[in-house]
Amino acid sequence: MPSAHLTIDPHFEVGRIDRRVFGGFVEHLGRHVYDGIYEPGHPAADAEGFRTDVVELVRELGVSTIRYPGGNFVSGFRWEDSVGPREERPRRLDLAWHSTETNEVGLHEFSSWLDKVGSELMLAVNLGTRGTLEALDLLEYANLAGGTALSQRRIDNGRTDAFGVRMWCLGNEMDGPWQLGHRSADDYGKIASQTAKAMRQLDPSIELVVCGSSSAHMPTFGEWERVVLTHAYDDVDYISCHAYYEEKDGDLGSFLASAVDMDGFIETVVATADHVKAVRGSDKTVNISFDEWNVWYLSRFQNVDKIEGLDNWPVAPRLLEDVYSVADAVVFGNLMISLLKHADRVTSASLAQLVNVIAPIMTEPGGPAWRQTTFFPFSITSRLAQGAALELKLDAPTYETKEYGVVPLVDAVATHDASTGRSAVFLVNRSTTEALDVTVDVASLGDVSVLESHTLADEDAYAKNTLAEPERVAPHENDSVRIEGGALTVTLPPVSWTALSLG
Repeated sequence: MPSAHLTIDPHFEVGRIDRRVFGGFVEHLGRHVYDGIYEPGHPAADAEGFRTDVVELVRELGVSTIRYPGGNFVSGFRWEDSVGPREERPRRLDLAWHSTETNEVGLHEFSSWLDKVGSELMLAVNLGTRGTLEALDLLEYANLAGGTALSQRRIDNGRTDAFGVRMWCLGNEMDGPWQLGHRSADDYGKIASQTAKAMRQLDPSIELVVCGSSSAHMPTFGEWERVVLTHAYDDVDYISCHAYYEEKDGDLGSFLASAVDMDGFIETVVATADHVKAVRGSDKTVNISFDEWNVWYLSRFQNVDKIEGLDNWPVAPRLLEDVYSVADAVVFGNLMISLLKHADRVTSASLAQLVNVIAPIMTEPGGPAWRQTTFFPFSITSRLAQGAALELKLDAPTYETKEYGVVPLVDAVATHDASTGRSAVFLVNRSTTEALDVTVDVASLGDVSVLESHTLADEDAYAKNTLAEPERVAPHENDSVRIEGGALTVTLPPVSWTALSLG
């Protein structure tokens, strides 16, 4: 049996883990909002029409911040449509997803839902079809206590206290030709800088995210970041990264190594940001908000789900409802490992998305809600990963992939919380055929024991949780784990994700 060796030392920190790295994303897309989080006629709906079964699952997921209301949706969104009496709110065409938006759920309702799930609002402004003035209006409406027409309008609409939104996204994926109002890096960098300066004049306490590349494979990648930050470096706190992965042409080996691509993406953006910092002679550091990431079978959307037709604008259609396998969940867990491995610079992230739409949680109208396979790596990691991410020494066998060349069969990250003395180790086995023994040197942690062990694996790497079998896949305790003489050993099944809690 192949083996790998890992050394943990709490003295060598990569960086403190910002809880905002366990963020989520809710977009007005498909059945995410309507028939997802909001279904007034459902037996589990509360007085506001929100599904309490979904609320409970989102709370279990452990989501810290939630980015809203898009996504591509935001580039055609008029925020004023989403406030005020519901009966007066207009129905609008959503050009991004070729649907009709009813505006039944808007800023006030969504903020109430966030209170229920215990998450913080991260708000995106429309810099696609709108601009600086509209962004300022939304900021004044949301964050000013009172004394102006817009803050009074919020009060009149039932919200006496300001929303106090801390993080703001300056548009969405403005590098993408598919985006309404798509601009060049030079043009976007200018409006982002102008808007950021104006918003800070109103509220200097906010944190701002400028749009980076929507993929590391965009033809403008790298140069986009350099040009945008050349304009906006002094005005923003974060630059965004977006990445989605899917298995293509049955190449499971390459798919399982997707995190290699995410690692390179992060490190390239960090290098570019630091280049601009050096050129400008700045003493501030711009970090990364990886505010869209997931497994997404985009090719299926393009070939099957995509809605077209001048007279075909449905409300809450079934879109992007990918059903995730064990293999998808292993890749998903590995992407979380990548985020944590870069905790010094990735200090905000948003899983895209939460309910029904490429989501860890699925619902059926009038029926149940259930956990997809990807639910488990997120909920367990968000709970166990505390304190700081550690710099690891990993020695593992390798394998050849078509997409990424030679990569390790094992990937890992460890965390340590000095205040509690607890540590966690997260591991993946990318082998499609063989189990691996991993030995972890934990001598530097002192006298520790295994508090929890969770392994997600199945004899069928494509096993899934569905409406018919909602509990087909779940993590199990790994009974191979043992500690002896300062060494922890664990056997990782093929195509598996494992989390260990030590204390």
